[in-house]
Amino acid sequence: MQLLTPALGLIIWTLLAFLIVFLLLKKYAWPAIIGGLAKREKTIADSLATAEKIKLEMAQLKNDNESILAKAREERALMIKEAKDTRDKMIAEAKEESRIQAAKIITDAQASILQQKMAALTEIKNQVGNLVIEVSEKVLRKELSNKAAQEEYIKELASEVKLN
Repeated sequence: MQLLTPALGLIIWTLLAFLIVFLLLKKYAWPAIIGGLAKREKTIADSLATAEKIKLEMAQLKNDNESILAKAREERALMIKEAKDTRDKMIAEAKEESRIQAAKIITDAQASILQQKMAALTEIKNQVGNLVIEVSEKVLRKELSNKAAQEEYIKELASEVKLN
């Protein structure tokens, strides 16, 4: 049973050694340990604060990026709308120009046709006039005594005449 109950001297020496170690640790080790723990705690707190700040900055950057993307989409839509409007305007102008050109071509063609028609009519009038003169000459050259012979001769000359 002696192993289970220590002697009074052993208890005193053990208590004295414990107090010396405790005082040495309190004077030299604990301030360094507590200082290291405080420093570590401060570093962790600073890191958490920095992480939170970075998280907020990232959220702000994300919002900025989304607003920039939305603005870019709006600008793209505006550019596409302007391009479509320009395209439609160019097509309308081209159609109007082609209508004007077609109307001008039709007007010129009608004027040309009218001019050719007038020239043809003038030529026909000239030919008819020449034919009348020729027939009149021939009638006047031939002296016929009776009216029936004159009419027969005019019919004969009219059938001989070929219209060009």
